[in-house]
Amino acid sequence: MKKSACILMLAGFAMMMLAAPAMAHFQMVYTPESALGKARTIGLELVFTHPFEAGHTMDMEKPEQFFVVRKGRKTDLLDTLKPITWKSLTNSGAAYETTYSLRGMGDNVFCLVPAPYYEKEEDVYIQQITKMVVNTAGFPTDWDNEIGLPAEIIPLDKPYGLWTGNVFRGVVKGGGKPVPNAEIEVEYLNHEPVSADNAFAAKAEVEAPQDAFVTMTIKANVNGEFAFGIPRAGWWGFCALGVGPDSGHKGKELSQDAVIWVQARDMK
Repeated sequence: MKKSACILMLAGFAMMMLAAPAMAHFQMVYTPESALGKARTIGLELVFTHPFEAGHTMDMEKPEQFFVVRKGRKTDLLDTLKPITWKSLTNSGAAYETTYSLRGMGDNVFCLVPAPYYEKEEDVYIQQITKMVVNTAGFPTDWDNEIGLPAEIIPLDKPYGLWTGNVFRGVVKGGGKPVPNAEIEVEYLNHEPVSADNAFAAKAEVEAPQDAFVTMTIKANVNGEFAFGIPRAGWWGFCALGVGPDSGHKGKELSQDAVIWVQARDMK
């Protein structure tokens, strides 16, 4: 093979590698069910991973904040967190777990402000500020309230009351203001978390025909509003990229993202 042809092949391969999409990071606050008939004690896992492919799980440091809002009242849960090791299909990473005793009827909005994570490959820090709502007895209270997080998605539809095929809508806010044209990554939790094993199940629920279906990308409108049709039952994560007011950490770029998880159910 001529030297010039070899150089062209190597250059083409490098371009292909650069063009290949990176798996999306998603901060999870996971519990199996978001809509419960009555109050009980639930388990919660906090994992920073790649949910569609159950891929590389990043090591979490102790979060800056973890709390729940119920009927407008905030309860600090940070000291309840216990370190665990979570196993993905490719590695293991530091994560956290806790339990929480639900009370009465209403919404429980769990909010996580993790410590910024240093992504070596991109030489940036990532901080995904995450919400997940659990309801008891179908009585709505707090699901659509703005918590006041630096980066936040305000749901316009109950995140626990979605049938498969429903549309989920939200408003992306950064520093309390709508973020026009925000870029939002969407992923399906494609491997069931097995809480007893602190691991993802090996079997995937669906197979993606192409990488664009692993991490889908949608855009908000000029008012920060977005909509997404839910095609399958299960948990779906929405991550609005770089919408928070903080853009730097320890002398490097910071992407302060807003994440919300919603759960859809099939009609049977």
